Amino acid sequence: MTLDEYLQVGVTVPIGAYRFSPEAIKAFAVKYDPQPFHVDEAKAEGSVFGRLCASGWQTAAAWMKCNLATPINGGRAWQGEGPEPEFGPSPGFSNLKWLKPVYAGETVSYTRTILGHRPLATRPGWRLMSLHSEGFDSTGDKVIEFDSAVLVKAG
Repeated sequence: MTLDEYLQVGVTVPIGAYRFSPEAIKAFAVKYDPQPFHVDEAKAEGSVFGRLCASGWQTAAAWMKCNLATPINGGRAWQGEGPEPEFGPSPGFSNLKWLKPVYAGETVSYTRTILGHRPLATRPGWRLMSLHSEGFDSTGDKVIEFDSAVLVKAG
């Protein structure tokens, strides 16, 4: 098994879904993004959104919850040379786009696609893995997308 096979490079993987209840939207917003259209249904009705909607940051956080619950290797055991790859921290993301509001009651289904990986000259034995991630509402419309990276210890 190669590292590419283990990581499923180039394969778009469904990683789960999250339902954005009014209570969850408000609770998240009160703590992290207390804009009126995220915390108050009456004020949301008078906003550009027309009704209560989730913070974009909440849609990204829900992706992370689903991502961590889904093994990067599809649950398969490592059968390559050397020790099993170890996943480290992320140095960041780019191209974050919130393409459509996520309204209360909506369920978003998330995916990730590992695009590739490369060795890090400054950290021998570590690789930088790049991903593209997306989220879709129940109508199939894309509501979020972004690119990110993760450090992977792999011999």
